[in-house]
Amino acid sequence: MLVRAVVAVVVVIVAVIILAVVVYPAVYAQISTPPPQPIAFNHVIHVKVAQLDCLFCHRTAEISDTASVPAVQQCMFCHQVVRTERPEIQKLANSYQNNEPINWERVYRVPDHVRFAHEPHLRAQLDCATCHGQVQEMPVVRQVRPLNMPDCVDCHRQNNAPTECTTCHY
Repeated sequence: MLVRAVVAVVVVIVAVIILAVVVYPAVYAQISTPPPQPIAFNHVIHVKVAQLDCLFCHRTAEISDTASVPAVQQCMFCHQVVRTERPEIQKLANSYQNNEPINWERVYRVPDHVRFAHEPHLRAQLDCATCHGQVQEMPVVRQVRPLNMPDCVDCHRQNNAPTECTTCHY
């Protein structure tokens, strides 16, 4: 009986060490290392300097499950007037002139078995920074929260939001 208890404790300790050494760094790297983008888009300029609201560009957040990135045409709404010879804006203009979409790399993703909708979070007046961090300070946007089940459930509990399984899993 004592041997089984000792073995169980050793197994738990080994599991914790594996999690700490292997899993945590992998998750942390995923959170802290943004994917390379086809255009170096700087949120600091757009949010802090130009003072654009998140929903100005991410318009589908209010009506769709995804916040989406704006189409090239939406970017050019401003950049036909705000135009410089900066290489990144030239890439945008070339994409527009050639009628080619920009294939942005997704920064935030939840597992396929989870349904996340921005709309109820906006209705609850949750600030975008709660999940996305201070993007107005990020020249390159990166994921700042794990957005895993414990993270979401903790947030729901702190904000008196539903925690029933079917809220997110169906």
